[in-house]
Amino acid sequence: MNFGKIRSFSVALEHGPGGTGVHGSGELVSGQVLLELSQSMKVTALEVCARGLATVHWLESKNVGMNTVYSDYTAYESYLRKRQHLIRDNGAPTVLQAGRHEFPFSFQLPETLVTSFEGKHGSVRYWIKAKLHRPWSTVKKAKREFTVIEHIDINTPALLAPQAGTKEKTARAWYCNLGQVSLSVKIDRKGYTPGEVIPIFAEVDNCTTRVVVPKAAILQTQTFIARGTMKQKKSVVATLAGDSVAAGKRELWHGRALKIPPLGPSITQCRIIRVEYALKVCVDIPGTSKLLLELPLVIGTIPLHPFGSRTSSVSSQYSVNLEWLRMAIPEQPEPPPEYSSLVSEEAAEHNLSPPLHEDYTGTLEGPFYAYIQEFRNRPPPLYSEIDPNPPAPDMRPRCMTC
Repeated sequence: MNFGKIRSFSVALEHGPGGTGVHGSGELVSGQVLLELSQSMKVTALEVCARGLATVHWLESKNVGMNTVYSDYTAYESYLRKRQHLIRDNGAPTVLQAGRHEFPFSFQLPETLVTSFEGKHGSVRYWIKAKLHRPWSTVKKAKREFTVIEHIDINTPALLAPQAGTKEKTARAWYCNLGQVSLSVKIDRKGYTPGEVIPIFAEVDNCTTRVVVPKAAILQTQTFIARGTMKQKKSVVATLAGDSVAAGKRELWHGRALKIPPLGPSITQCRIIRVEYALKVCVDIPGTSKLLLELPLVIGTIPLHPFGSRTSSVSSQYSVNLEWLRMAIPEQPEPPPEYSSLVSEEAAEHNLSPPLHEDYTGTLEGPFYAYIQEFRNRPPPLYSEIDPNPPAPDMRPRCMTC
């Protein structure tokens, strides 16, 4: 029997790029199967498998008469299923000597994967499992999980687009009209990464007879889908409280900062699990329901480039100014208009005709007067890109340092 011959059997994984132990889509997962024997042992096969699976499961109870009936909601979606044979079964067992043995392996991950996730009703997990087959013995197994992050680049036009919304509500309490509250919110983009600050621009117009309080929060929504039924779990991951707004007053937020805590990225490519985020701004009205306004957010993994189009409210204004300059100054200067298009023929003849000699008696005598009259009020030369007086080929440029 082989009982007691195996001292240890495990799977060791190498760190991913950057030494973080986290892998992305399309990367290589490498490692070794470690086997330590106290004495020689016969092995028929050794295989290693790479798996990635999304799982959703929950139970719902319903009373039917005197009995309670439970409905099972389960769904699966596979993303990774690969296998390698480190020791093949060739009909005859392989004898491994006592001591430590290492069997290296590597797997190429697919280009499209879903981020690892652990939720209340489901999960997305990736793991490596090794199986050691021995004659007349049970299969020995070892397992090691690893983390996958789906790269989401927020430097895309869709995620850099500003988000804005407006909402209003007539507040009522016990059939009494308290007045109207209006809320306008704007943020500079849709995509952010953990650790960034969301500058919130908002306007609260309180036309009621009561004091209201504006608030902001980042909301995470986990959605689990199985058998056509949906289960959701919502949680607030960051909050921001504003100042009270008196009756008949208006409150402005000029980029009020809300910092994003460490969060997992958005999950939108999974068929049975979704993780979505939203910026929720509400106005708390005493005695009645709140005025709510939500703007969608996407939490990514690749941060905004240093010279991105929108990094803050200041950079947004700077980019707008640059756009205005690009519109105001043409890339190629336009040629000046022709003289004939601005001056009529009668005016040109009048300007080119010499003045009456009797008007300037004694003042315009001599040959120099004829030279002045020849060039007096002549139109400028036609615009041309070619220099009419090019430099001579043997002329050397003047040295400014001489």
